[in-house]
Amino acid sequence: MSDHVHNGLELVDRDTGIPLSEAVFRSLCQALRAGIYRPGDRLREEEVAQRLKVSRTPVREALGRLMAKGLVEPAGGRGLIVRSLGAAEVLELYAMREILEGAAARLAAQHASQPEIDALRDLEEAFETHFEDSVEMARLNQVFHETIFRAARNRYLDSALQELQDGISLLGPTTFSVGGRPATAAEEHRALIEAIAARDPDLAERLARAHIQEALRSRLKLIQGR
Repeated sequence: MSDHVHNGLELVDRDTGIPLSEAVFRSLCQALRAGIYRPGDRLREEEVAQRLKVSRTPVREALGRLMAKGLVEPAGGRGLIVRSLGAAEVLELYAMREILEGAAARLAAQHASQPEIDALRDLEEAFETHFEDSVEMARLNQVFHETIFRAARNRYLDSALQELQDGISLLGPTTFSVGGRPATAAEEHRALIEAIAARDPDLAERLARAHIQEALRSRLKLIQGR
């Protein structure tokens, strides 16, 4: 992918050697993860083709793949819409997040380099300066967790976590909009960093799992409208 962005979407780089439909698919997946497209948003072939400056054929193929992955669904009339997860799917997603992020934290406690630990501390410091900006907190939180994933040094775990990110993109509004959640998340992050820095795999895994459990509680509050 090129670094050039048009209307929030990364324009595809035709010189990478990958099929155009694959490049379009990757651009759309990245847009979903970045929140450019949100649950309920409509995706039309022609509009996506114009935004990415490609023909409609690779867009049609990419949208078909998104539908097969359960990320979009047919809308009434023309086009597709980004799916919203049902309550049961949310619980299933967080159950997997708890397992995988716990494993990532355990491995990070064993393998993280000092620069990675320093980066986690810097990210947490930045996170705590944006308590009034839930969108920026969500972005920093994503980078924080991705740093732990990389520090785990396990390509298979990383692949599973990346796949999970597609489901996370369908959750809708960030849990950092729930009253009190930013401060408690910051405390959980700090404790997790110290467990990783102390090379304590058992504690790191336990704290990471508890962190996701708390995130689920906030997610359920959002769903229930409290």
